[in-house]
Amino acid sequence: MAAKPQQKKSGGSIKRKTNPSQKSEGQVSNFKKTKLSSNPKNSKFNPQNKVGSQPSNFPKKEYQKPHGEKGEVEDSKKQARLRSKELAQARKKIRKKHYTLEQELALLWEKMRRRNISKEDRSRLVSEAVKKMQGKISEIARSHIASRVLQTCVKHCTQDERNAVFMELRPHFISLASNTYAVRLVTKLLDLASKEQLAEFISSLHGHVASLLRQMVGSLVIEHAYCLGNASQKQTLLMELYSPELQLFKDLVTMKQNRLEDIISKLQLQKSSVARHMTSVLQPILEKGILDHSIVHRALLEYLDIADKFSAADVIQQLSGPSFVRIIATKDGARIGMLCIRHGSAKDRKKIIKGMKGNIDKIASDKFGSMVLVAILSVVDDTKLVSKIIIRELEKKLKELILDQNTRRPFMQLLHPDCSRYFNQDDLASLNLSIPSLKVNGEPDDEESNEQDKDGDSDGDIQMNEGGKKDSFKRRQELLVDSGLAEKLIETCSEMAEVLLKSKYGREVMYEVAIGGSDGILHPTLDEKLLELYEAIASIAAQPKVEAEEHILEQFHSSRTIRKLVIDCPSFATVLWEKALIGNCAVLAKGHSSKVISAFLETSNSAVKKLAEKELRPLIKSGELSLPKPNESAMDK
Repeated sequence: MAAKPQQKKSGGSIKRKTNPSQKSEGQVSNFKKTKLSSNPKNSKFNPQNKVGSQPSNFPKKEYQKPHGEKGEVEDSKKQARLRSKELAQARKKIRKKHYTLEQELALLWEKMRRRNISKEDRSRLVSEAVKKMQGKISEIARSHIASRVLQTCVKHCTQDERNAVFMELRPHFISLASNTYAVRLVTKLLDLASKEQLAEFISSLHGHVASLLRQMVGSLVIEHAYCLGNASQKQTLLMELYSPELQLFKDLVTMKQNRLEDIISKLQLQKSSVARHMTSVLQPILEKGILDHSIVHRALLEYLDIADKFSAADVIQQLSGPSFVRIIATKDGARIGMLCIRHGSAKDRKKIIKGMKGNIDKIASDKFGSMVLVAILSVVDDTKLVSKIIIRELEKKLKELILDQNTRRPFMQLLHPDCSRYFNQDDLASLNLSIPSLKVNGEPDDEESNEQDKDGDSDGDIQMNEGGKKDSFKRRQELLVDSGLAEKLIETCSEMAEVLLKSKYGREVMYEVAIGGSDGILHPTLDEKLLELYEAIASIAAQPKVEAEEHILEQFHSSRTIRKLVIDCPSFATVLWEKALIGNCAVLAKGHSSKVISAFLETSNSAVKKLAEKELRPLIKSGELSLPKPNESAMDK
């Protein structure tokens, strides 16, 4: 509400209305004065308020808090903490058998693990700690702190002391392998063990491999022993996962017969019984998600060779999804990944690709993971999904990826599929692997299967695809050209022309892009962009030679790449001649650049030959330029 306007009196001055109930300051009763002044909070002479003169009726002595009360409270709290600490230590002494010893070891450990300590002092402290633990190592190894002390002692002690620790722990290896704290000590002992000790440890695992692999902690020890063992020791550990019959007759199997299928045929065993036993062993491992170990990958790969159709399809379905990324970091794991992509249904492939989201660059940088990406680009027909997830993530770091040996592989597969120059025989064999029980024909392609999945038309039958159904050239065109990847590749090559040509692996990407890819996949859509790339290379080649820096026509990798382009790509040869070489051949006919000049006469294109013949023939007659021999020309290619 608005305030009421005040009325002016005749004098013109405004006077406020006073409340008749209010009294003036002098009219306050003595009772109230005494009451107000006796309250130190209300008094204006309170020490917390402004300093003023003390009135006569102000109490001279107020209640003051004793000075020692605060200190006494603090002392009582400190004593309570000390009492609780003593009680906790007393309980630990009752609960822990070697509590006092662990405290002594912890003090020694703080000294021996310092970086600035001398070797003699550390050796003395380690020997002292080992002597204190002697006879109690198997019990102390399960302690959180003492196990760390033992690891440091095993690392820095003498060989005799290490052997003594190994002998004392030998009867307890299985129980220690399952302990959260002792597992690190066991792996440290295996790292420093001799060949005889490693063989003895692996033999002690007989009958316990499958049970330990089902544990998160125990599987670490099995994997560590598998990685450290030789071929026969690895085969011994794998036999534990196959079947009891194979373990009984393992001495009859030679090292050449390392594949499970060959072993079964040699021993004349029933494949179905071995598959059933492996299912009972591997299924709990898959359910618990213990998928990071190479021994599990090897066992799964062997299992897929002998499994029936339904069992193999079940494994593929369990591996599809986010857990797929964890298995493709090893050679056998990558092969399992490629089998899942090759034989998985449209729904499985979609789960696999979506599970890779955000990790494409890490997968591409891995030696084995990059081959899984190559398999996806070669098999999956759902190019929209592949472009949306894989191609887009590759484009973000294009400049870095095309210079690396592993990360360039997906691009090389799109530009020149299954080329033996860029993929070794083992890589090409991995791409052609298949599961025997899932070799089926006549399934619908990915896009049709997607439609069925959306409609919910599924009758419970297992539908597996053996590779993609789409034409390979059409798939490549959609992934490379229609997605915009090829255009960005050409732009990146134009921007980084000199760096790529001088790079060991980048020059291969440059060559494939410049010639337009296999089957001319970049022509004629991107001819204008390719012409800009040719001009960028020619402008670098036209620069004068400088002593401080190696010229692009003299450098080892770039000179050979440009020479190949002159021979295989007439349009590039024409641009290079007109922009950089015409009139400069006499200067460039010396050193590595002479190979580039002579390539104009070696090409099969008559127009390119005729273009350079007039200027190069006099150089050949005078001996300044010599044509390479046919075998040398083949080697350069």
